[in-house]
Amino acid sequence: LPAPILPLRPDVGSIDSQAADIDKNHDRIEAAFQKYFHRSNDDDDDDDDDDDHEFEVIVCHANVIRYFVLRALQLPPEAWLRMSLFNCSISYLMVQPNGYVTVRLLGDTGHIPYEETTFSGSYGYNWKVPTST
Repeated sequence: LPAPILPLRPDVGSIDSQAADIDKNHDRIEAAFQKYFHRSNDDDDDDDDDDDHEFEVIVCHANVIRYFVLRALQLPPEAWLRMSLFNCSISYLMVQPNGYVTVRLLGDTGHIPYEETTFSGSYGYNWKVPTST
């Protein structure tokens, strides 16, 4: 778990079990975020080549992608489960030198035939969101 789940979902476990998982992994996921999402250094402005771009391709679990997107947009990471991403989907964020972040794609599956799209063991777009009891 990259962040607490609010509101608490009974299918994910108790607050105590979530806290233990978050405590165990939070430093790792935050270090990864800091490594890949940052403003350019002031020294980079000295370059005369305005067409210089840097791309990072990150292949990881959707939980990590959702956490990264929320952190990059400076939104509460506790909202990570309010977004759903299909397996093998593409998300594209642009971080400008001034720190502005734009989400160009989030969970795009245009490269995958409909019948091959999956999410949590379900195929296509007919999957159920867990409900509270």
